[in-house]
Amino acid sequence: MRTFFNVEDIGDLNKALSEAKEVKANRFGFQGLGKNKTLLMIFFNNSLRTRLSTQKAAMNLGMNVIVLDVNAGAWKLETERGVIMDGDKSEHLLEAIPVMGCYCDVIGVRSFAGLSDREYDYAETIVNQFVKYSGRPVFAMETATVHPLQAFADLITIEEHKKNSRPKVVLTWAPHCRALPQAVPNSFAQWMNAADVDFVITQPHGYELDPKFVGSARVEYDQKKALEGADFVYAKNWSCPGVENASDYGKILSKDMSWTIDAEHMSWTNDGYFMHCLPVRRGLIVTDDVIESDHSLVIPEAANREISAEVVIKRILESL
Repeated sequence: MRTFFNVEDIGDLNKALSEAKEVKANRFGFQGLGKNKTLLMIFFNNSLRTRLSTQKAAMNLGMNVIVLDVNAGAWKLETERGVIMDGDKSEHLLEAIPVMGCYCDVIGVRSFAGLSDREYDYAETIVNQFVKYSGRPVFAMETATVHPLQAFADLITIEEHKKNSRPKVVLTWAPHCRALPQAVPNSFAQWMNAADVDFVITQPHGYELDPKFVGSARVEYDQKKALEGADFVYAKNWSCPGVENASDYGKILSKDMSWTIDAEHMSWTNDGYFMHCLPVRRGLIVTDDVIESDHSLVIPEAANREISAEVVIKRILESL
């Protein structure tokens, strides 16, 4: 495996889940793969779980790890072509990337959407330059449009807690005070469509995800109807994806607090579990009583980020 961005990159999901179970039972059983190999983790944006879990996963595999915070201590990087670099950016990404490739064997990249230019974001302009110019395998630690390590961890968590063979999983939009990217819901939708679940997406009008991620999911604008009988409720905010109107891309179209997941919302479910990728804004996305209940899976999800990362890096190392 040379790249990891979409669910197709992982191959057979059942095999991937079996491998995750094996890795979780013996996290240090594959250290020979990473001996004398170096992972370079590049962060254009802030991180807590991704940084810690991915570094831990690489260390489990015996790798050396270099962490580069682009906005803290490195030269400011220009990402656009054809510009006159007379501003505060001292180095171009096109020189920086091959230099980075000289110092490592595998690269993980975290680069959020700018939410101002849909075409630029959805072309995955930055991470694709790493794929093209680094000469190294590249995996996503969240990009402008996808967060596959999170979605894989979510699927592992659902597999561990499901009470029936084909659970109902609902992705629900929730309000937020800031405009957020669509990467997490995009990947969650992509992975749930590939899994053996009854998958429903619910959101207000105007928040329709890109059709390539919605796939075969049922879309329901009535949140209560969507949540009825749900085994898992995945709450997440996202800004307008601009599918119908590109000029609305990245905008907040609604702050309707009736979409906040509280005890009443969870009472509509099939004694369902609450899920969220974290960090979460309490009182906006979810109420305290729900996230602190024994049906909240936010901590197990976060713990499984180590496992999803280890499986992905393991497979990349096996391909070197």
